[in-house]
Formats: sequence, C-alpha cells, structure tokens
Amino acid sequence: MGDHMLELTPKDKAWLLRQARETIARHLKGMPAPDDLPPSEALKAMSGVFVTLHIGGNLRGCIGMPLPRQSVYAGVRENAIAAAFEDPRFPPLRISELSSVKIEISVMTPPQMVSGPNEVVVGRDGIIITRGTLRGLLLPQVPVEQGWSREQFLSYGCLKAGLPADAWRQGVRIETFQALVFGEEARKESEKKMTGKNQSKV
Repeated sequence: MGDHMLELTPKDKAWLLRQARETIARHLKGMPAPDDLPPSEALKAMSGVFVTLHIGGNLRGCIGMPLPRQSVYAGVRENAIAAAFEDPRFPPLRISELSSVKIEISVMTPPQMVSGPNEVVVGRDGIIITRGTLRGLLLPQVPVEQGWSREQFLSYGCLKAGLPADAWRQGVRIETFQALVFGEEARKESEKKMTGKNQSKV
C-alpha cells in the first residue's frame, strides 16, 4: 500500500540524525544550518519528513511536511528547527535542554486517500483526516506507542483536526501514509520500518 518506501542505509540514518542535532545546536548559537553534502543519492530524493523531539520520554516538539516537496536532507534540517523552536504547543527549546533531547525522524511515503476507515492498519499507517480547512495528522508510530485501536487512532486524528471524535465515521477525507522511523542512540533499539507485521512500540 502506498508508494515505494525510500531505502536508507544505517550510514544515511546516522548522518540525518547528526544533521538534525547540529542544525538545532547551531540555531541556538545564532549560526546557520550546516551545509554538508549528503553522503548518498537517496538523501537527495524528494520525500515528506517529520522530526520529533522527546525529553524524558515526553514529547517536546514535532513538525514536518507530509508531501514530497523537498529532499530528505533539506527536510530534516528545516523541520529540526521547526520542531525545536516553532511548535506552537511548546516554548522554544533552550540550550540547557539540548543534551536531554532525543531526536526521531520519520521519512514518509506520499499520502493516499482510502475509501473508508477499515483500510487503516495500526502499526503500518499514519493518517491525515481532513474536512474543509481542518486537518489532523498522526504518524504511524503514535497509536503503537499509545496502545490505541484503529477506532481510537481515527478518533484522535479527528480531535487533532479540531473535529468531533467520531467525525471519521462519515464526511471526512482519510488519507494514509507509511514511514521509515529511526531515532538516536537511546531509542536505536526501536528503529524500524512501520509495517503491518510489526506492531511493537517504537
């Protein structure tokens, strides 16, 4: 389901995670983002990217772009800054917090509309719920981490869009996407490609 998942090597993933951390660190010092060239052609591919920050297991920021409008490496740099300093749910990251932050990157397939909620698979799919100008997005790892059923996943997607929790039952557009999810050392044992066969926590 969905377009082909971008294949990244361990070296590619490690490079992206370093770029995300260095970009945030440089921004805190008033410096521009690094301009290193990516080590592989795969990182130049166009893809949607989200960057998620956690401190002590708690969300500290999550921003991204689901559509493939820029390269993977450019998306990681841009969204690392956005997650750290522009997520309206949190104050801007402080330099004293940087050493405690754990960075997670989600490289996404393009969203595809599904014909109904029964096509959504927890552990494989992320969702985008849309009605008019209201839209809510949840990454594939979220319902797995929270232990949600498909119905709960859809309900929280609606709530994130500012809609009633049961709006997914009719009158909304449901899109799904998949993501290659990987994080820094403390979360490395949980790196995985979200698939329908692997529903362990990330």
